[in-house]
Amino acid sequence: MTAPGTPAVEQPAEPPVLVERRGRAGVLTLNRPRALNALTHEMVGLLDEALQAWAEAPDVEVVVLRGAGERGLCAGGDIVAIHRDATTGGTGSEDFWRDEYHLNALIARYPKPYVAFMDGIVLGGGVGVSAHASHRVVTERTRIGMPETGIGFVPDVGGTWLLSRSPGELGTYVALTAGHADGADALVLGLADRMVASSDLDRLVEQLADPSAGDVDAVLDAVAVPAPASTLTAAREWIDAGFADDDARDVVAALRARPEPEARAAADAVEAKSPTSVAVTLRALRAARDLGSLEEALAQEYRIALRMLRGHDFPEGVRAQVIDKDRNPRWDPASLELLQDADVASYFAPLGDAELGLTRPPSPASAGAEG
Repeated sequence: MTAPGTPAVEQPAEPPVLVERRGRAGVLTLNRPRALNALTHEMVGLLDEALQAWAEAPDVEVVVLRGAGERGLCAGGDIVAIHRDATTGGTGSEDFWRDEYHLNALIARYPKPYVAFMDGIVLGGGVGVSAHASHRVVTERTRIGMPETGIGFVPDVGGTWLLSRSPGELGTYVALTAGHADGADALVLGLADRMVASSDLDRLVEQLADPSAGDVDAVLDAVAVPAPASTLTAAREWIDAGFADDDARDVVAALRARPEPEARAAADAVEAKSPTSVAVTLRALRAARDLGSLEEALAQEYRIALRMLRGHDFPEGVRAQVIDKDRNPRWDPASLELLQDADVASYFAPLGDAELGLTRPPSPASAGAEG
């Protein structure tokens, strides 16, 4: 306790990413628990710097990513800062996304095992730093999602690449409705590989760090638990039928024609989202199915993101959901029927000199390695 009259000594703030070495492991902890570990540009730089260094370090055999606190790995990007850029013409978000997408590609191509603990809330940018990992662990507390259509944006950080490769139309359903998935559903979607009890995560870090522990897959398999039944699997019939079309208006019509109440509720959810975001997201998902690499999908998402930043619905969606919290966004256009196909196509036009430029793995250390 400080004696009366003694000036208080300010404690240095902890860094937003804790970078540690434990045995054979490099451990990265997203460390903004009060903000649910939302990513900032500084955090992206710290993650990239550590991963680049460890890729070359012979004594680092495995990387572990986790989030500080009990609430989740990461709630996405710093949406308030992005909203500020959208409403003032700032360019910080463009720089942030460029570096963030490079980080996503680095993680996907990382030459060593990269184990992501997808515990608790994992949204948006949190998916980008975890679901591209070579080893992706969910728990009974996992709530994962790409909520972007609800704020006038699109699934990015490689989300269109991941969700376009989910079985059937499950990824389309999650993307257009901005739905959340639990750990069992994340496994079915292809966003994760194993389920582990959240109470075992601390012990798992120590086991992964143990130089005598052997193969990373064997360590993970030893603590993995069976996943419960997936609600997405149970709904697969109506989801595949309802989300099969390439036009968002036809998707809504197909869902309303289904007998299942859940299908009609999904139609309501789609129609409540930004019509522009829904249509652009659907087109991006269909295009991503035919792209040859994650890097190409990230480049497409970057084109869309920059145009969303300067559009109407993204700042309006953030205002309604995050700033004013009135939950009453005024989309423009207000419905899918009023949306022009040419307007949708404009989001995909090349950026010229501003293109993302991810045509190969982003570091020499990761060249040729598939995550």
